[in-house]
Amino acid sequence: PAALHRASTQSRSRGRPCRRLGGAGRSRDRRKLIQTMGVRREGREAAVQFLYQRDLNPTSEIADLGVFYKMRGLSPSARRFCDVLVRGVLENQAAIDEVIKEHAQNYQLHRISAVDRNIIRLAIYEMQNCPEVPPVVSINEAIEIAKKYSTDESGRFVNGVLDHVRETLSRPARTASAAQPGE
Repeated sequence: PAALHRASTQSRSRGRPCRRLGGAGRSRDRRKLIQTMGVRREGREAAVQFLYQRDLNPTSEIADLGVFYKMRGLSPSARRFCDVLVRGVLENQAAIDEVIKEHAQNYQLHRISAVDRNIIRLAIYEMQNCPEVPPVVSINEAIEIAKKYSTDESGRFVNGVLDHVRETLSRPARTASAAQPGE
């Protein structure tokens, strides 16, 4: 039993013990990655919230990002990421909406719930314009946000639309591109 336990905790390469998640064995890079993922999720959720409220009340004072940030409260990193996403979606909204119309079979854009519509807009922007984020990550994040802020059925709908969009991309679905945004 002791030998079996020791073998299960050894790495297959060079007999080193495997790093376990958590505790002192977690590397600094892994912690930074987890923090980044949390910051990005926070930024995505805030972006969806802003786009949703702007979609429903375009002339409202809250449609101003500065006012939204004061109300919402975001970490500086999440705010920067949210800002990139919101501005990108707003600048490209007409083209993004055309992509949605093309891939949301049997659905008219205005018939898609406002929450789902803005989640899909955000994910399409990210898949098309953020090469550092693999498309499957954008899709998975969109599904999770849809489940949190909409319904379980929305998660499936969002997944279906975004998967159709992913199939049209000219980049790998599971890896980030070497180019950075704006290049």
